Amino acid sequence: MANEKIMIVDDDINICELIRLYLEKEKYTTVIVNDGLEAVQTFNEVNPDLVLLDIMLPGLDGWQVCRKIRNNSNVPIIMLSAKSETFDKCLGLELGADDYISKPFETKEVLARIKAVLRRSASVMTEQVNEVHYDKLSINITNYELKVNGVVVDTPPKELELIFHLASNPNRVFTRDQLLDEVWGFDYYGDSRTVDVHVKRLREKFEGVSDKWELKTVWSVGYKFETKD
Repeated sequence: MANEKIMIVDDDINICELIRLYLEKEKYTTVIVNDGLEAVQTFNEVNPDLVLLDIMLPGLDGWQVCRKIRNNSNVPIIMLSAKSETFDKCLGLELGADDYISKPFETKEVLARIKAVLRRSASVMTEQVNEVHYDKLSINITNYELKVNGVVVDTPPKELELIFHLASNPNRVFTRDQLLDEVWGFDYYGDSRTVDVHVKRLREKFEGVSDKWELKTVWSVGYKFETKD
């Protein structure tokens, strides 16, 4: 059984308690926080293995908390929110969240997603190939560091994992579903738009960098990291 530490950040005490009961039954350790400002401070104190983060919070909202955590940590973050619009989901993912669950939710679903995200996070850390290099591009999955033209570019974890996966398999075409399976985990509950959002953000970072490689769309199929002679 797992013994990872999960920080639950939600101003709804009943939801916190319900999630806590399920997680502790599965042998997870839990820390509950009901305020955004307190969440940032507590995160730095307890160093959780994963954060369940509501968006609508007093003090700082969940997006602000996510951004602050991402400034110095790659710990997995799953957003929880009654907001279910595509814009809200995409914003959370762009800020570096690993998954997004809309309220109301089944507690079993939350548990399944926690296990999937933690499993994916652990497998990334054990990748045999830790770094790939191309013209003016370096991707290090061990340090979660992306360099463009020799300069470190701030990159959310899932963006970095996505480009590392594609660049580790140059010229191979991946469907969106394959990328969801292999980067987010086979039981990720998102949809293909998640991949599109991350590719769009990566392209903004790579615009005009090199003519020797390209993050390319394969029409009606998916994406590939294309290298050129």
